[in-house]
Amino acid sequence: MLKHFLFVQAMVLAMVMALNCAQAAEPEVAAADAAAAAKLQKYLDGLTSFEARFTQTISGSQAAGEVSSGRFYLQRPGKLRWDYVRPHTQVIVTDGLRLWVYDKDLNQVTVRAIDRAMATTPAMLLAGETGVMAGFKISAGRAREDLEWIRMLPRRDETDFLSVELGFADGELREMELRDKLGQTTRISFSGIRRNARLKDKLFQFEPPRGADVIGTLQ
Repeated sequence: MLKHFLFVQAMVLAMVMALNCAQAAEPEVAAADAAAAAKLQKYLDGLTSFEARFTQTISGSQAAGEVSSGRFYLQRPGKLRWDYVRPHTQVIVTDGLRLWVYDKDLNQVTVRAIDRAMATTPAMLLAGETGVMAGFKISAGRAREDLEWIRMLPRRDETDFLSVELGFADGELREMELRDKLGQTTRISFSGIRRNARLKDKLFQFEPPRGADVIGTLQ
């Protein structure tokens, strides 16, 4: 009986200590998350354009190990361009109103309007006009690989992503890591970054190549 009492006493004491530690940690966690949100907001407030080479790696799916590379362009507000050159040629362009996807091998173009779900994707967050907190819950991520990570959880259920993490070094975006609802993780590394450089308008204009099969509406 004495042993049982001492065991229960020890368990209660451990729970009390754990609760006290959690209560002490909560303000620290909240402060760290607020600081992360403020840092991200400050970065976006100072961002007008972004150009870089990128390498994209996929894991956790049938496409695991697949590596793609190309060039990425961003012009705020609302304009993006991904030029994939390896292993396949593909162009993804948005002018803020429509999204164009061109697959050269298939000679096929898909076009769709930018809807509310698409507006909360990570890339559109970087390019958009709305505040950081509008579409995502922001928290401080765990420091790793000499990068400071900021974690984002979408507030809307219809998005394809479970979480997004942005990795920064010396105040510049270096990595994006996206986890989707199918268990796939996509990691994008940026290099040769040109921030707030003047980009040509034609980068974000797209005309379907002659003879290409167009799926979707141009209206």
